[in-house]
Amino acid sequence: MRFREKTDTSGGLDISPLIDIVFILLIFFMVTTTFVKDMKLELDRPSASSATTASTKAVRLYIDKAGDTYLDGEPIRVWLIQSKLRDLLKASAEAGILVVTDEGVPAGKLIEVVDQARLAGAKNVGVATQKEAG
Repeated sequence: MRFREKTDTSGGLDISPLIDIVFILLIFFMVTTTFVKDMKLELDRPSASSATTASTKAVRLYIDKAGDTYLDGEPIRVWLIQSKLRDLLKASAEAGILVVTDEGVPAGKLIEVVDQARLAGAKNVGVATQKEAG
């Protein structure tokens, strides 16, 4: 007489590897996500109908209502913008410059900051608007 071993034919599916992969993907996306933090300045951005989303890699220059200029959260004089940006652009040649300004800032001040950014070697210089979400 031969005895056969009972085999489990319930057809159950082990989902623990699937759960592991989902958690690994969740951790991967959390770590690789970049968060863009704007400075704590109260700015009324100008509006534009042709606005597009800015790159998250863009270097941000801020001009507040009083006309003070900030780079990376630190106050900076206009005549220092060119040298600081040149150093930043050497590290990342593809980074653009985004000027975040208040609507009440005189055009002369904005043009002066944009001009310093272009003299530093930046190819993409833009101005942030209300629709800009980057």
